[in-house]
Amino acid sequence: MIPIPLRDNQRRELWPLVTLSLVVLNVLLFLFELSLGPRLADFIQMFGVIPVRYMGPGGPFSYGLEGLLLPPFVSMFLHGGWGHLLSNMLFLWVFGRSMEDKLGHGRFAYFYLACGLGAVLTHIVLNPLSTIPTVGASGAIAGVLGAYLLSFPRAKITTLIPLFIFFWSVHLPAYVVLGYWFLIQFASGWQVLLIAPSTEGGVAWWAHVGGFVFGFLLGVVLPARKRMRRIPLE
Repeated sequence: MIPIPLRDNQRRELWPLVTLSLVVLNVLLFLFELSLGPRLADFIQMFGVIPVRYMGPGGPFSYGLEGLLLPPFVSMFLHGGWGHLLSNMLFLWVFGRSMEDKLGHGRFAYFYLACGLGAVLTHIVLNPLSTIPTVGASGAIAGVLGAYLLSFPRAKITTLIPLFIFFWSVHLPAYVVLGYWFLIQFASGWQVLLIAPSTEGGVAWWAHVGGFVFGFLLGVVLPARKRMRRIPLE
């Protein structure tokens, strides 16, 4: 059971241009995926991250410069279904706006891409023989969550808690919501690492863990933009 965040209580000065642009871009590319019909499988095979291409015999250069560089970037804007897309965009919207307000538009855009690449690298290293294409913004968004935990640990997050067929709305500190989320990712990833072969498909748990840790560490060194005010709503 994963709590569903709805909003935070941080007062922001900047209009979330980059966050909104990322949401729109992800939605548009997903609609493009749907338009491909039977060609979608080949598209995902081309632009999804397949670890064995980087770590297997012959290494990444067997696939040319395009095959080496494009998938890590393109894959973080692709999704495997409506549920995958909507859950990712919800987390990005809830937590991305405050991080963009803290870092500024340009720095946040670079931060987001860097977290996505950190997540991809973690997935490749821990699943070197996988032949399954991996897509999704989850790793980059996990980096946003890690930096948010560092920056606003006591921010109040309005959260829906699923209880059977009902939902309970509560206001929880960010360190509770995000700490619980990270523990689920880490525990799930560790379980897969112990009992399942790395060639199996499924959720790329370690990409989530790697992105989160990478975002947290980047949050330590990246300065906040000037004249930032962080005033929680009453």
